[in-house]
Amino acid sequence: MEELTAPTSTFLHGTYNYGLVALSVALAILATYAATDLAGRLCSAQRSAAARDARHSEAQFRTLAEAIPQIVWTTGADGLTTYINRNWYEMTGMPPGTGMGSGWMEVVHPDDRDICGKKWRECMASGATFEVEYRLRDAKKEFRWYLDRAVPLRDASGAILGWFGTCTDIEPQKQQQQLLEQQIKEHTAALVEANFRLETEMRERALAQQELNVQNERMVNELTLRSNRATTLVKTAELLQSCGDLKDVLSVIAGMAPKIFPELCGAMLLLNSSRDTMETAVCWTGCRLSGSVLGPQDCWALRAGHIHSVSAGDSTAACRHALPDHHSYFCLPLLSHGEAIGVLHFEVLDSKELPESAMLIVNMFAEQVGLCISNLRLREALRNQSIRDPLTGLFNRRYLEETLEREVRRATRSEQTLGVIMLDLDHFKRFNDTYGHEAGDTVLRQTASFLANSVRAEDIVCRFGGEEFIVILPMADLNATQARAANICSRLRDLEVLHEGRPVGKVTASAGVAAFPEHGTEPKALIDAADAAMYRAKKEGRDRVVAASVPREVEALKSAVSTVIRA
Repeated sequence: MEELTAPTSTFLHGTYNYGLVALSVALAILATYAATDLAGRLCSAQRSAAARDARHSEAQFRTLAEAIPQIVWTTGADGLTTYINRNWYEMTGMPPGTGMGSGWMEVVHPDDRDICGKKWRECMASGATFEVEYRLRDAKKEFRWYLDRAVPLRDASGAILGWFGTCTDIEPQKQQQQLLEQQIKEHTAALVEANFRLETEMRERALAQQELNVQNERMVNELTLRSNRATTLVKTAELLQSCGDLKDVLSVIAGMAPKIFPELCGAMLLLNSSRDTMETAVCWTGCRLSGSVLGPQDCWALRAGHIHSVSAGDSTAACRHALPDHHSYFCLPLLSHGEAIGVLHFEVLDSKELPESAMLIVNMFAEQVGLCISNLRLREALRNQSIRDPLTGLFNRRYLEETLEREVRRATRSEQTLGVIMLDLDHFKRFNDTYGHEAGDTVLRQTASFLANSVRAEDIVCRFGGEEFIVILPMADLNATQARAANICSRLRDLEVLHEGRPVGKVTASAGVAAFPEHGTEPKALIDAADAAMYRAKKEGRDRVVAASVPREVEALKSAVSTVIRA
């Protein structure tokens, strides 16, 4: 009973002293529950006696409850009201018997119902003491503040049998509290007003001096920053002009952009060759975008052809590459000869607006980057035209000769092996004669694509001429080269080539393999050896791999060395 009587011993700041009465009421409630529970477990005669005891306990409880000057109520274990004393009906003006179950909520102020209901459900679940202040509508249809408090009634096992609560009128205390708060507020306002008048004159003088100092400092900082931007931009232009490839350009941009624009983070997105997507090429100062691959229609700067600015939280014409509600940002197209090649995205790291002088530098920066990337792409296109086969996209014979010579020198220095595979498509003329030269070109293109996807990153695939291909395999010995060639020929048989939606038949190849240094120490010797082996594969029935024969001078040298060793 400590859980019941301790909180109710003194209540509502000493307004009423009804602890003994409340204790008696609680004991009566427990007696009633105990008698009712006992009645269910006894024989009929015993049940009759227990029922009389229960009725007596309930009558005693109601007598005691009516003696308490507060509203007294009880509930069952389900939380629904089972009893309210007459004080409730006198206060609310409700007819006797109403307010049972959850009907008492009808006179709770609408603004307090959710809070009251939530608190009641939490206490029901936890078994904690229910205590909440809310407003009730009285018989005059006016609302008054009440303090409602209830504790659970438990049986010997600790199970909750029901709840016992009291509801006390605290309207006078609330009014007194509001009056005190108003008086405190008025006194505080008077003190604030007096302090304000006292400090105003000194503040105005200090602000005038401070404003002058701030303007001077701002002017100096702006001039310094503008000078630093211009100097760094000139340095950036020099570095961009010295870049040899796009990787160099991205490195320069990532390093110099934060120095030119310390108040911005940013990223650069570049359009692919087909101009249907753009990918994030580089980011700096922790800039985050909504995605790494986007379409050209996802950026309003690309659509409009000029700079596009969006304030933080503004969803009007927002670009999809920017995270929503993240930062204020602006983007501008990268142009090359009047054609867009990508987008520069800048985000403002704080709430300050970028000065107009900085916007001028931004445009100059974009022009430099666009021109540099345009020149690199032009140089790359010219280089590809000189080293790439236009039909298959593989490296051409010129590039093969340069690369093989370099790889042979590298293998010689490092005393490593080097493999060469020469492949020739079997019966290629049949594709041209049967399906036309366009079908033959299709076979060459798809075979080239197959070969490019069948080698390691360090291997080099070239079109040697006609339907002949060469694969250079650095650090591969003869056995590895032969195994690789066999794997390629085996998988090539499964390649299905379609021309105008129809298959053109099985594609096979004859392959000859040679290795450094067994078959030669010069590029021409290796190619000749692989070529001779490839022709042997043709003669032996095609669709096979043949290793090159060891040259006679090499065999003679091996024999001489062996003789010396045996001696």
